[in-house]
Amino acid sequence: MDEIRAIVEAVLFAADLPVAPERLVELLKERGVDRQGIVAVLEDLREEYAQRRGGMEIRRVAGGYQFCTRPDLAAWIRRYRAGRPPALSAAALETLAVVAYRQPVTKAEIDAVRGVDAGGVLKGLLERKLIRIVGRKEVPGRPILYGTTKRFLEVFHLKDLSELPTLEEMRALRPEGEPGGGTAP
Repeated sequence: MDEIRAIVEAVLFAADLPVAPERLVELLKERGVDRQGIVAVLEDLREEYAQRRGGMEIRRVAGGYQFCTRPDLAAWIRRYRAGRPPALSAAALETLAVVAYRQPVTKAEIDAVRGVDAGGVLKGLLERKLIRIVGRKEVPGRPILYGTTKRFLEVFHLKDLSELPTLEEMRALRPEGEPGGGTAP
């Protein structure tokens, strides 16, 4: 039963969503466990985490079980996440830079600067709330205009857009020998 307990704990840890006991029974059917046995393991783990008073607990959520941060520690998690910028791909950073420096800007204008279709990247930046729709351009077709958000300023620790580095400052940051950077002739 220790191995089943370890498997259940590992599955809960790895799961993004609550895990239903029935799913665990299906997963462990070759081990001969039934729903009652799985629920007993889940409840035992839940009680163990509750008594331990560590950073996590196991909760019954939406018909399943899930690891969660203890509610009294939520402020610490928010503080941690606020200080950590989201991991962005090079394409996302390029697109974000175009939006930041040229806003309000249309998708077509972003595509022209980057030389590739930015549709998927824009969607991701919208989902992360780093950019937002600020209106529509007054031209035929009325394309959507994009701009940065308050979240963008928070993530990049900027008071306002005037704190964005200038082109000269960005060139100075490039290593020597790289095109447009350093002190190379």
